[in-house]
Amino acid sequence: MKKRVLFVCIHNSARSQMAEAFLNQICGDEFEAHSAGLEPGKLNPIVVEAMQEIGVDISRNQTKAVLDYVRSGTILTHVITVCDEASAERCPIFVGIKKRLHWGFPDPSSFQGTHAEKLAGTRTVRDAIKSKIENWCAEVCPTV
Repeated sequence: MKKRVLFVCIHNSARSQMAEAFLNQICGDEFEAHSAGLEPGKLNPIVVEAMQEIGVDISRNQTKAVLDYVRSGTILTHVITVCDEASAERCPIFVGIKKRLHWGFPDPSSFQGTHAEKLAGTRTVRDAIKSKIENWCAEVCPTV
C-alpha cells in the first residue's frame, strides 16, 4: 500500500500543487501525494505555465481545503507544509500521521513585477521544490 502524503500551503494554488505533482511523478510507486490549502484559492496561472514548461500539466487541478482532509479521516503518513513557518503553525493536527515536516518556499503569488519577472521567480521556486522532492525521495524511497 502506498504511503499518503499531504502537502499544505496557504491557498493550494502554487507550492503544494507543484510538490504534489513532483512527488507523484518522481516516487509515485511508493507515495500517493495530495495537496490542500489552509484558505483554498484559485490555481495560479503562472505556476501552471511554469509547470507546463517542463512537461507537467496541472491545469485541470482544483484547489482543496486542508480541513476536508481532517474531516474525511484520510490516513496520512506524512504532512509536509511548504508555506512560511508562521502559516505552517496554523496547519491542523492530523491524527495518526507518522511524520510532519516543514519545507518553506517563497510564495509565487507574492511576486511583483512583469509577467516575465513573476515567471522567472516561479521557475526558481519550482526548481527548488523539485530538487527537494528528488533529494527526499532518494532518502526514503527505495525505488528511486
